[in-house]
Amino acid sequence: MEETIEDPPTSAVLLDHCHFSQVIFNSVEKFYVPGGDITCYYTLTQHFIPRRKDWIGIFRCSLNHTPQLLICPNTTGSQHQVGWKTTREYYTFMWVTLPVDLNSKSPKQQEVQFKAYYLPKDDEYYQFCYVDQDGVVRGASIPFQFCPENEEDILVVTTQGEVEEIEQHNEELCRENEQLKDSCVSLQKQNADMHARLQKKQEELETLKSINKKLEQTMKEQKDCWETELLQLKEQNQKMSSENEKMGVRVDQLQAQLSTQEKEIEKLVQGVQDKAEQLEDLKKENGQLFLSLTEQREHRKELERTVEEMKQKETTAAKKEQELTDQNFDLSKRLSENKIICNVLQKEKERMEEENGLLKMENSALLSSVGQNDDFLLHQAPASNQGGARQNPGLVYGNPYSGIQESPAPSLLSIKKCPTCKSDFPDDLFDHTLEQHMQPHSLNCPICDKAFPAKEKQIFEDHVLCHTL
Repeated sequence: MEETIEDPPTSAVLLDHCHFSQVIFNSVEKFYVPGGDITCYYTLTQHFIPRRKDWIGIFRCSLNHTPQLLICPNTTGSQHQVGWKTTREYYTFMWVTLPVDLNSKSPKQQEVQFKAYYLPKDDEYYQFCYVDQDGVVRGASIPFQFCPENEEDILVVTTQGEVEEIEQHNEELCRENEQLKDSCVSLQKQNADMHARLQKKQEELETLKSINKKLEQTMKEQKDCWETELLQLKEQNQKMSSENEKMGVRVDQLQAQLSTQEKEIEKLVQGVQDKAEQLEDLKKENGQLFLSLTEQREHRKELERTVEEMKQKETTAAKKEQELTDQNFDLSKRLSENKIICNVLQKEKERMEEENGLLKMENSALLSSVGQNDDFLLHQAPASNQGGARQNPGLVYGNPYSGIQESPAPSLLSIKKCPTCKSDFPDDLFDHTLEQHMQPHSLNCPICDKAFPAKEKQIFEDHVLCHTL
C-alpha cells in the first residue's frame, strides 16, 4: 500500500510501558541517500502475533525538547536519546503485511518499503518503530540519517543517456504520484460511501426486525382470536343443528363464513411462512453485515456512550415524572377539598332558599295585614277638613296614624320599596321584615362574611373558591 487512506491507531502511552523486544529490525543502515526508496526489514518473534491494523512508522530521534532514553534490544544494549514520547509523533508510516502462516512458531521475516516522496528531507536522526493497532510500540530500530554521499569519496560518472533516463524516470514518478493522489481521493470517497451504505443497511435491518417482531405478535394474537371464534362457531353450529328447519339457512351462512375464515387462516399461515423465509434471508444478510461491522469498534463505543447518556436522561425523566405524580396527588387532594366546600355551600344555599320561602310567606302575611289596616283606617277617618287630629274612640289602643297629615290615599303610609324586587314595605313598622326580605337577594361568603348580590352568583362562587387555593 503506497499511500495512507486513514490515520493509524496511536496512543498516549509513555515509552516506559512499551515492549521493544517483540519486533526486531534487521539490516538498518546508518545513512540513507535522500531521493530514493528504502526497504525496512524486520522479524516478528514467536511471542508476538501481528494484527491487521499494525503499522511501522519513522520517528525523529532528536528534537529541541527534553529527549527520552531508548534501549534498542537488537543493537547489543546500545542506548539512544529519542525526541518523541508517544506514538502520535510519527513523521510517516506504512501498514504492515500480515504473514501467510500466522500459526508458525518460528520467527517471521517481513519487509515494508517507504517511497522517497514521503521520506524526510533533513539530516536529523530517525528510527523505525513497530506499533500495534492499540498504539503500543513493539519494536524500535537503531537511529539513522538521510544525507547525501560524500563527493570526495565517490566519483560519479553520468552520461547524457543516463541523465535523460533519470529525467524520464522522474517524470514517470511524478505521473505515478499524481495517479496515486487521484486514487487516494477516489478510495477515500468510496470508503465514505461504503460507511454510509453500511449504516443505512444496518438501520434497514433493525427496522425490518422490529416490523417482523410486531407482525409475529399480531399474527399470534389474531390466530388465537380466530381459534376462539372457530370454537364458538362450532358450538353455535351444533346448537343450530338441533333447532327447527327455519334456522337451516342461518346454519348454511355460518358454515360458509367458517369456510371463508379457514381460507383466510391458511393464507395468513402461508404469509407467516413467507415472513419466516424472509427472516432467514435477513439473518444470512445480517451474518454478512456482521463480518464487515467488526471493523467499526470505535463507532460502537460511541453508541455505548450515547446509550449511557440516554439512561441518564431516562433517570431524569423518571424523577420529573415522580414530581408530576406528586403534583397530581396534591391537585387531587385540593379538588376533594373543593368538592367538600362546594357541598357545604350547596347545603347552605338550600337552607337559605328554605328560609327565603318562609320569609316570603311571612312577608305576604304582613302585606295582607297592612292592607286590611289601610282599608280599616280609610273607613274610620272623619269627613272634616281637620286632617283627623282627633282620636277614634272605636280603637282600643288609639289611632297610631292620628299624627299623619291629610294626604292623598297612597301617601297615608310612608312606603319603602325593596331595591332588588321593588316590593312595598311600611317605613316605620316593618324595617326588620324588609331586612329579612332582602337577605335571600344577597349571597354571603361563609368564610369572610362578604356579601354579593344574588345576580352575581358566578363572582360569589369564584370568591369562595379563592379561599380554598
